Amino acid sequence: MKQKIENKLIDKNTKPTSMRILVYDFLSSQETALSLSEIENCFENADRTTIYRTLKTFEEKGIVHSIQENSTTKYKLCHDDCNEKTHKDWHLHFYCKICKQTTCKEDISFPESMKTDFRIDEIRLFAKGICENCLESLQ
Repeated sequence: MKQKIENKLIDKNTKPTSMRILVYDFLSSQETALSLSEIENCFENADRTTIYRTLKTFEEKGIVHSIQENSTTKYKLCHDDCNEKTHKDWHLHFYCKICKQTTCKEDISFPESMKTDFRIDEIRLFAKGICENCLESLQ
C-alpha cells in the first residue's frame, strides 16, 4: 500500500515524505470531508503546521480538493484526473445539519462536457440540508 501511495504522489509531482504518505493513507479511508482539526485529532504526535502544509501542497497539486463551509475548510481526496491546473470536483458537496458531516454527492454534478469559449478550472457546488441517514432516523 505504501508503494502505491508513493507512486500516486510522485505522479502528482509531490515528494512522498512520511507525513504525506500518512495523510494520504488516512484521507483515502475516509467517506466524508474533514477539517484540519479533525485530521489533526487522528495524528497524536504530528505538528498542526506540518499537517496544514501537507494539505495545502496536496490542494496545489490536485491531490485533494477543499470545501468551504462557513468559516471552516474541509478536505477530501480528488480523483486521479485532477491536477495542478484543474480540479475536477464538479459535483455537489453536501453538509448535513444534523450529523455535521460533509459528503461528496458525485451523482449530482455540473456537466463537464458543456461547450464554452472559456476554460473552467474549478466549480464549487455546496448545499446544506439533512442527509439520507439522518432523514431515516427522523421517521
